[in-house]
Amino acid sequence: MTGTYSLALETSTPHASLARIGPDGLVEQRGFSSDRNHNARLFAPLHELLRDTGRQGIGLVLVGSGPGSYSGTRVGIAAAQGVAIALACPAIGVPSVLAVPSAEDGDSCMAIGDARRGSYWSARMENFRLTDDPALCDAMGLETIVAAAVAEGMAVVSFEDPSRFPLPGDLGGLVRQEIPDATRLWQAWLRTDAQTRRIWSDTIPQPLYLKPPHITLTKRPPLLRSP
Repeated sequence: MTGTYSLALETSTPHASLARIGPDGLVEQRGFSSDRNHNARLFAPLHELLRDTGRQGIGLVLVGSGPGSYSGTRVGIAAAQGVAIALACPAIGVPSVLAVPSAEDGDSCMAIGDARRGSYWSARMENFRLTDDPALCDAMGLETIVAAAVAEGMAVVSFEDPSRFPLPGDLGGLVRQEIPDATRLWQAWLRTDAQTRRIWSDTIPQPLYLKPPHITLTKRPPLLRSP
């Protein structure tokens, strides 16, 4: 890394944020709210933070990889990779669920989310890393998973309004809505273990997929046919 500043982008929810971290650890963060329109709102604060780094430049770019808004996460990753290519520095994906308040001390906690069409996802965090990849379940499975986490004394959080989950009132009332931000993403990177940082560094940034990417085959005949 040639630059002395670091840049973090967290765009996996409608409440996006960017942070520039100086060599002295001083953090300057920008935020904006946008629903399905991150590509139009991201670049003004990004330009501002990059412009003000001066000659010392950016030496590391971190970006939230979700799970969360698929379009928002992709916009953040594309921007992070563009900055990294332009400045010849690494771009590294960090799970966005590690950037919520309940995870900032490394305590065991669980994040849940709506995967749409009657399915839900859950992910456990501990010591500034995911203990497993996010897993899908149905409504009954979600209730079982959340009840088990609460019984263990774990905080259960969601990027979304907890009322959208099909949980009994007493259980649903224990789910906290927490929003990840760029500064906590940077802190998760600093505090996780060296092996986890190495795994993240060796992986090209991409959204944390809850399902395999769906490829729609064209209905049109090919323009060129084999002889």
